[in-house]
Amino acid sequence: MPSDRFDTGMKTRRAVLGDEHVDRAEAARTDFDTPFQTLITEGAWGTLWSDPAISLRDRSMLTLALLAATGNFDEIPMHIRATARTGASREDVIQAFMHVAVYAGVPRANHAIKLAKATYAEMEAEA
Repeated sequence: MPSDRFDTGMKTRRAVLGDEHVDRAEAARTDFDTPFQTLITEGAWGTLWSDPAISLRDRSMLTLALLAATGNFDEIPMHIRATARTGASREDVIQAFMHVAVYAGVPRANHAIKLAKATYAEMEAEA
């Protein structure tokens, strides 16, 4: 039985990532990764992303900067797509990546920018 934190997390996850993305992820969930999916839904989405202390816009910029700074590039396109729902503008995103360049390294920022540009182009083509 889902917890209140899980329900809150799922609501926030859907608001940020969109129903289509979450529905695909849920359809791919298996018994093997259910504990992990529960962990991220309750922890990341139900606790962190659901906390009103920081806006979704600011969380988008923080998340993108942290993903780039730590070299976790696989989730950058997903979080670029999420900016359409969080209110983080392209200017916000480039500013976050410029912080990455200064504080974590130009190559990481450069790669994140490359991924963002490709994702924005895909989003424009889909619109």
